[in-house]
Amino acid sequence: MEPITNWLRQNLKGDPVLWGIVLLFSFISIAVVYSATGTLAYKKMGGNTEYFLFKHTSLIFVGLFFMWLAHRIDYRYYSRLSLYALLISVPLLLFTYFFGGTTFNDASRWLTIPIINQTFQPSDLAKLALISHLASMLSRRQQHVDDFKTTLLPVMLWVGAICGLIIMSNASTALLLFATCLLLMFIGRVPLKQMAVMVVIGIVVGGVGLTAGQRYKTVISRIENFTDKSKPVPFQLEHAYIAEATGGLFGKGPGKSTERNIMPHPYSDFIYAIIIEEYGLFGGAIVLFLYLAFLYRGLKTVINSYGAFGGLLSAGLSFSLVLQAMVNMGVAVGLGPITGLPLPLLSMGGTSLIFTGISIGIILAVSRGEREIRPMVGEPEDTARIPRVSQYA
Repeated sequence: MEPITNWLRQNLKGDPVLWGIVLLFSFISIAVVYSATGTLAYKKMGGNTEYFLFKHTSLIFVGLFFMWLAHRIDYRYYSRLSLYALLISVPLLLFTYFFGGTTFNDASRWLTIPIINQTFQPSDLAKLALISHLASMLSRRQQHVDDFKTTLLPVMLWVGAICGLIIMSNASTALLLFATCLLLMFIGRVPLKQMAVMVVIGIVVGGVGLTAGQRYKTVISRIENFTDKSKPVPFQLEHAYIAEATGGLFGKGPGKSTERNIMPHPYSDFIYAIIIEEYGLFGGAIVLFLYLAFLYRGLKTVINSYGAFGGLLSAGLSFSLVLQAMVNMGVAVGLGPITGLPLPLLSMGGTSLIFTGISIGIILAVSRGEREIRPMVGEPEDTARIPRVSQYA
């Protein structure tokens, strides 16, 4: 037993509670996705239900591997890599919008990677790159956060460009990313006046991008369906309500969902409804608690971070994942208009699991412990340390 414990200490560094939460989510995801893909397996794989089980389990292990890989890297390197990732993201987003071969609901969001034939959303890369680069920009400008030209202008250009490009094909992702950036700016001590300017610019850029893009009619329709109570409840939401109502306190039991055979995409957008149907209100509450625990540990990493960049980076990535989870669960129980966002760490996915794993790996890299942090190559000893982000709050 001791050799195993020593191996875990040497190879799984960072916050052990975060590791535990992610592993719990992985087990839950495998069980629920296996149940939710039964009908899909019958239609597409001739009843081979194990196909999606093995595929999803394999992708989870790939995501965990990338998480492990990301957490082994000194998180300060991500400050340098984020700009290159952004520069790659912009042409990828443009190419996907105009020439993306894989579409869904009249939206061009995916590119198909040759050879492995796996779909890839450039918005996943752009989201991770923007949060990382914004954390880098704010950490380097802590003495000039009230300067429009030095701080707000470059922040405004990058946030406006990335969110504006994403909103043309994926409004919900763009809005959540913009909200995360605003939270990051608030934590980074950007004055409220400048944040107000940022909100105005976001509304203008978002309005233009939405109007010129592919999702304007869909967004308006979904908002009207949510606000106009005289309209019938959308089909998928109606059956999500049925799943939640019949789940009761402890659910029907694993694999005994009936609404999975009726709802479109029960393994992604509305997987939370399947969780409640099979595991009841108790199971749904546990999932909610795990996300809140994840946010708490991520913010604790912010408080204990080595410097401003690490704290802002951990905060941005933690908020991004948990905000998306809250929106997904809120939609499933009727607290917001339908968005189409998957539930992070639980929904069936492809490359999104990899980018989620990288994001969590970066949070773990920040939480690895200050004793391991050393000046980077070419960085003077006296400038290696910068004030903790808690000093700026």
